[in-house]
Amino acid sequence: MHSMEQPERTAASTRLIPPRAAFYVLASVVVSFLAASSAPTPLYATYQAEWGFTPLTTTVVFGAYAVAVLSGLLVLGRLSDRVGRRPVLITAIAAQAATMIMFSSAGGVDTLLSARIVQGLSTGAALGAVGAAMMDINRPRGTVANAFAPGVGTATGALVSGLVVQYLPAPTHLIYLGLLVVFIAQAVALTQINETVSRRPGALATLIPEIRLPRSTRSAMLSAAPVIFAVWALAGFYGSLGPTLVRTLVGSTSAVYGGLGLFTLAGIAALSVLALRKAKATSVMYTGITALILGVALTLLSIRSGTPALFFVGTAMAGVGFGSGFQGGIRTVMPLATTHESTGVLSLLFVVSYLGMGVPSVIAGLLVVRGGGLITTSEEYGVVVIALTILALGALLLSGRQRRSTAVTVAPGTPIADVQTAEEAQRVA
Repeated sequence: MHSMEQPERTAASTRLIPPRAAFYVLASVVVSFLAASSAPTPLYATYQAEWGFTPLTTTVVFGAYAVAVLSGLLVLGRLSDRVGRRPVLITAIAAQAATMIMFSSAGGVDTLLSARIVQGLSTGAALGAVGAAMMDINRPRGTVANAFAPGVGTATGALVSGLVVQYLPAPTHLIYLGLLVVFIAQAVALTQINETVSRRPGALATLIPEIRLPRSTRSAMLSAAPVIFAVWALAGFYGSLGPTLVRTLVGSTSAVYGGLGLFTLAGIAALSVLALRKAKATSVMYTGITALILGVALTLLSIRSGTPALFFVGTAMAGVGFGSGFQGGIRTVMPLATTHESTGVLSLLFVVSYLGMGVPSVIAGLLVVRGGGLITTSEEYGVVVIALTILALGALLLSGRQRRSTAVTVAPGTPIADVQTAEEAQRVA
């Protein structure tokens, strides 16, 4: 795949890490941030046993993280378009490293909640900047990496944390200290890569939250946002109620099972991104919607029948839906944004993602505590995800019909990556 390095890159100095290697350093930052976000998931049962809190507390802590990410995305999401990618990323990694120290020394819910909030803010600040930086270096590969890396990070964090909890000493300390070392190494590596955009005035103005989409991306965002919301609502379920549900179905208290559901969902999602990376974006989204409905339906059946094997089959199918829906949404929207719009647009996509992940999971936690019960609430959550997915399908079909009814002229030589719809891409080809 050819390089698409942007002309806005500053040329003040040539750093030690060349662009191709820098791309992988940046991708590793996404992986480590999402791994750190899912690392506490298998530990919630340990915290609950030690500190005696309810499932509602678990979902509140989870929801606080999602709200903090949203705040970071809205307030800091566009900052790197003005001050550069590296300063924002290095600062965010420093904050993330501080949260690892907070987690490892936590002695109660207050510290856990505070750490999750700081972690969420730093994640929100970093996601748009690192994603845009990868697209600055290589736009097609960066678009795919923005969909692939979050799944890898989420899956890795959930599984490794579960294994550490189950088989190694001091689990509530060791996993975070290991991540701390990773963040320090990444911060050092980031000092050795070239900046990909030039500094521009107006940094303070970007700190004022603003929901604004470039005109070129609006139609694509309207078709992609419902799909992204639906798939991340499912991720929210596996990150909040999923660990307890899996252990209940399996009949085991093992922390490995606590992270296995999220690992299966996110791992299969990442693989599906790679498998479908060359398919048309709209086809990928339709694949995601279909797989999500089938996967959640199988998961509901497994909960009703108490069949753990069927649960993981349904989770794997839903993982295909998660990865495909998220990838399709990003690939529909991001190629339409210019370099200095990339961070803001990508941040808004993640705003939709974390709204989908946070809001339904907190509501589910309230229902569990107020008498709904884990199994009943899980079934209701699954039904809601299917309903959201069907609504997303309707929005996607309506958007496609509107695009077909509008004549679009594409200039000869327009890059495929910059064409909004699959139909336009076919005309260019």
